Amino acid sequence: MSTCPQSSFTRRQILLSALAIPWPSAAFEPLYSDHNDLFYYLTDKGERRAVRSRRDFEIRRRHILAAMQEVMGPLPSAPPTKPRLETRAQSDEGSYWRRQVRFEAEPDDWVPAWLLVPKKPNGAAVLCLHQTTKFGKDEPAGVSGKSNLHYARELAERGFITLAPDYPNFGEYRFDPYSRGYASATMKGIVNHRRGVDVLLNLGPVKPRRLGVCGHSLGGHNSLFVAAFDTRIQAVVTSCGFTAFPKYYGGDLTGWSHRGYMPRIAERYSKSPAKMPFDFPEILAIIAPRAIFINAPTQDSNFDRDGVEDCVRAARPVFERLYNRPDALVVEHPETGHDFPPAVRERAYRFLERFLLSR
Repeated sequence: MSTCPQSSFTRRQILLSALAIPWPSAAFEPLYSDHNDLFYYLTDKGERRAVRSRRDFEIRRRHILAAMQEVMGPLPSAPPTKPRLETRAQSDEGSYWRRQVRFEAEPDDWVPAWLLVPKKPNGAAVLCLHQTTKFGKDEPAGVSGKSNLHYARELAERGFITLAPDYPNFGEYRFDPYSRGYASATMKGIVNHRRGVDVLLNLGPVKPRRLGVCGHSLGGHNSLFVAAFDTRIQAVVTSCGFTAFPKYYGGDLTGWSHRGYMPRIAERYSKSPAKMPFDFPEILAIIAPRAIFINAPTQDSNFDRDGVEDCVRAARPVFERLYNRPDALVVEHPETGHDFPPAVRERAYRFLERFLLSR
């Protein structure tokens, strides 16, 4: 490992101190050089210890969340009040109501969204996050865009209450996270999506342990990000959303480093997987024992299928050995490109029904 600048280490110490997380004293960057080995943690003296229990893994989990915040910026405290929700319009879509709404994520920051409410709700809800598209929330809600990505509409037709918000600077939503002190648009997305969870849980028909998240591409990795930081989410569907950083365009992380994502990947980590403090095997692992369904097509030009398998291979022992939940991590590889085809969507919806409706 190479030593990191003292200024970077100081930021880390401040962050970990604020989170009350033990952190090794040696200033290494990255501290965990092998993101695929999830069965060890480091003590506050920098000593390596084997993960033998869930309690041991909790230390590693906290370190992973802290490492994610080094790149994304710190997670703000959750608002103490219930979210404000306003309905702007409503239409009858047969088996469900489609409501054009907005909710207040932060003071004077209203996020446009579609709220789809079944006429016969099943007691569960799914936060539905859109891909990189000018349509934003309209695509998962079935208002426009690709029919294979109308998952908020299709889930509503199956009895799920669904909320599809705009990501910053997509659809109707214009917001500069950097002018408000955020280090990344990714962290602002997490804040908004957690507030979306608040919205759903404050709806009468939704039971507390029946909440999931579903997303494709941009929405696919944002689904993982919000689930990592919000344990109220019990099941995740991520479609075409990630691959291991070393296998993302041959290890060139430029696509992750622009202002729509995490600029620190360029500013601090030189767009290099070897310098990154976290990777996706760790994100999958810290969501355990909650359920994850992965759609990773064989011909996805954005997210290499073999890199997805690397992540799953590394995370699976956490699900199996620590939590005895081998069925909670599922990956499918349809013979297609960057898409979410009908047969895989059907299996994803059944996966959500299995893990949410039994609670």
